Amino acid sequence: MVRVGVYGASGYTGQELLRLLLRHPAVEVVAVTSRRYAGQSVADVYPVFTGLTDLVFMDASPEEVAGRCEQVFLALPHAVSMSVAPLFLQAGKKVVDLSADFRLRSADTYATWYGRHTAPELLREAVYGIPELYREQIRAARIVANPGCFPTSIILGLAPLLKEGWIEPSSIIADSKSGVSGAGREPQVASLFCEVAEAFKAYKVAQHRHTPEIEQELSVLAGRELRISFTPHLLPISRGILSTIYATLSRKTTATDVHDLYKVFYKNESFVRIYKKGTYPNISSVRGANYCDIGIAVDDRTGRVIVISAIDNLIKGAAGQAIQNMNLLWGMKENLGLEMISLYP
Repeated sequence: MVRVGVYGASGYTGQELLRLLLRHPAVEVVAVTSRRYAGQSVADVYPVFTGLTDLVFMDASPEEVAGRCEQVFLALPHAVSMSVAPLFLQAGKKVVDLSADFRLRSADTYATWYGRHTAPELLREAVYGIPELYREQIRAARIVANPGCFPTSIILGLAPLLKEGWIEPSSIIADSKSGVSGAGREPQVASLFCEVAEAFKAYKVAQHRHTPEIEQELSVLAGRELRISFTPHLLPISRGILSTIYATLSRKTTATDVHDLYKVFYKNESFVRIYKKGTYPNISSVRGANYCDIGIAVDDRTGRVIVISAIDNLIKGAAGQAIQNMNLLWGMKENLGLEMISLYP
């Protein structure tokens, strides 16, 4: 059994990690931290865990948690993880970080979007945690940068087309919609019920912090630097992301050709499901599971391909993918503890 700690366990992502880890057959959760809820039982803060665990939130230092566990998940705010990750690594622990602190390979790019990086020496070492693209590097890593939710849906949606050079890299437009849980559990006016219910709006237009992360990974796939237009929207639902992605085809092709490309590219990936031609994913079909569902269409009139990608932002977009990465780090079966079927309806 791998002894696991969750550092910063009281937010939506932290509790989702606990929900999955407590049923993982090869791990034991031995430490969960929260300054706000220190001394309170997990079940008192999240009644969903009543009768399922006796864990109590701790206000503990990295050294204290490292003394208990072998694997640590950092479910901390951006710009906080970078201050504790080096301490866990020095203690010989394996780290999966769910913040943005180690996703960008350039300290200058990080500074532009988030602020000064205090552990730049780890940026080149951290492996970007999309297993479908970086599986072997993840297996050998000490620290994995778990991807953002929007980037996961867009990168997986575009990977086959960019890798094979079937689209013009400069033509990409990503239009994404997310449930409110993506904003986190901290109280804020924009997430209040009366602000969200019966509403639908764009936010952080042309300035969302996931943009450089998306461009970084798409540039790797394309083999050249690229920029995209990315606009996120807020849906009046609790969880889920649907990304509709447009790009101009660089070759004459058919919907059948593109569909076959995706089927071959993802043929061995248990968490990427390619829909039949003429059918497209719904957020409700991935809710509560670690899947990325993808549908593809070709618009012959405009010469564009349209990719529709759906994930649960808290699972494949956060906690589920983090556990997928942990499984790889420890040489376990990649889908261990993640075999759940989506919740429907």
